[in-house]
Amino acid sequence: MSDLDGRIALVTGASRGIGAAIAERFAAVGAVVAISARTVDTPHPILSGTLEETLARIDAVGGRAIVVPADLSHHEDRTRLVAEVQEELGPIDVLVNNAAVTYFEPLVDFQERHYDLMFEVQVKAAVHLAQLVIPGMKANGRGWILNISSGAARHPDPVAATREGRPVRGLGGTVYGMCKAALERLSSGLAAELYDAGVAVNALSPARVVPTPGTLHHHLVREDTPAELVEQPEVMAEAALALCSGDPKVLTGRVTYSQPLLDELGIPVPGAAG
Repeated sequence: MSDLDGRIALVTGASRGIGAAIAERFAAVGAVVAISARTVDTPHPILSGTLEETLARIDAVGGRAIVVPADLSHHEDRTRLVAEVQEELGPIDVLVNNAAVTYFEPLVDFQERHYDLMFEVQVKAAVHLAQLVIPGMKANGRGWILNISSGAARHPDPVAATREGRPVRGLGGTVYGMCKAALERLSSGLAAELYDAGVAVNALSPARVVPTPGTLHHHLVREDTPAELVEQPEVMAEAALALCSGDPKVLTGRVTYSQPLLDELGIPVPGAAG
């Protein structure tokens, strides 16, 4: 039996990509998973994947999941989401903040509405959802909160890149990187606040670019991208499982990367690229 067997997990942004992979992995080891996103059964006009498709894959392997649609850019929707999950399934043991809305634009041209939406979904929603689930976790004396970050949170060094003949990173990704850096600081700070309560809080990033509908749309990865530069969503899912089922007194306060974490813990990922 897994440490997640029978526990209640809420995964946002679970209609596609990393969020869907995490939800499916959690359900495969016995968690009861509430999957949430805006795209329920009608595919996004640009991005493939729906909650109903994620649910069907979970059902096909005998897992348990429920669909709770929500638009995390709205405060009231976030409140309703947690209330519905708790009413139907019980107190939430695991929260995975994966949902994101992303625009890549140079800062000088960045539209205010895009900035507000990105910060609302990627940062404020993560804070608010944590606030909503923490009381139940404290009451149970256990809990796991995982914030999905990105290598974009790291500081670009244009001088070093130019000196070494490498491309200058970060073009158009300043606001995205800022949001992810905020998530990482939230994770380490909240881990300290909740350590004595037995609640683990971590931030997890892919070690390489993950081929998801979003990264393909933004041309961050292409079909001809070399395999050694690519990481499949299952690698992130396995690392997420480790961080959301480990001892909260040991695996907490981490700002870490998927494959290095799995290597550290001695966890293989069957079929992972690279």
